[in-house]
Amino acid sequence: MSIRAKDLTWGVAGRAIIEDIAIECPEGTLTGLLGPNGSGKTSLLHVVAGLRRPDSGVVELAGEDVHRLPARVRARRIAVLEQHASTTLPLTARQVVELGRIPHRGRWPAARDEGAAEVVEGMRLSGVTHLADRDWQTLSGGERQRVQLARALAQRPEVLMLDEPTNHLDLAHQIDLLATVRALGLTTVAALHDLDLAAAFCDHLVVLGAGRVVASGPPAEVLTARLVREVYGVEATVATHDHSGRLHVVWHDERASR
Repeated sequence: MSIRAKDLTWGVAGRAIIEDIAIECPEGTLTGLLGPNGSGKTSLLHVVAGLRRPDSGVVELAGEDVHRLPARVRARRIAVLEQHASTTLPLTARQVVELGRIPHRGRWPAARDEGAAEVVEGMRLSGVTHLADRDWQTLSGGERQRVQLARALAQRPEVLMLDEPTNHLDLAHQIDLLATVRALGLTTVAALHDLDLAAAFCDHLVVLGAGRVVASGPPAEVLTARLVREVYGVEATVATHDHSGRLHVVWHDERASR
């Protein structure tokens, strides 16, 4: 399903955090939200996912207003992977993944095997099957992140929203997670910090600065040395790798030349 936002503004205590935002994510694409800390990536993600109601503007999922959908219906259609997921409950990894099935259960007690196949498949895709019986509290940050991805996939959503999904992951698992997400073919929006990973896996980029969109489009058009300098305050070279054909961003430490 495609998801589109237009004229979005949201703020706290009279201060706009995101302002006049417009983005469009065609069905089956991976859109990367980029920008420095404090630029509004997480806030925008939460508004688009329906977790926060905008002060103005609208978010549409296949033409339907996300914020007018019943909460249970919205939870079935949009899955959110938060940056810092935690619980003090004594749950196993599998039980955490099973939480993704809650929106699909009715008022009556569900059958014991309701959603079992989806839970198994979510854990397989996320590479956490071997963690099924581990206590959540004993998992590393990276393991928790992958278990949370499994929970989101067990939900069988139409849209996947990821807030810094590669946090706490080593490079191999960062690549594996984004490759897994891309292969799913789901409409996905991911807030990312790593520009190289964004260039390698995203179909479309939206760059935020101070709560506004400063650039959007295909990675090859958006990621330029000028943009990196203006948005991140870093001098960099952006070039296409000779063998892979992917963009690479190489930053320059000006202090070393002083």
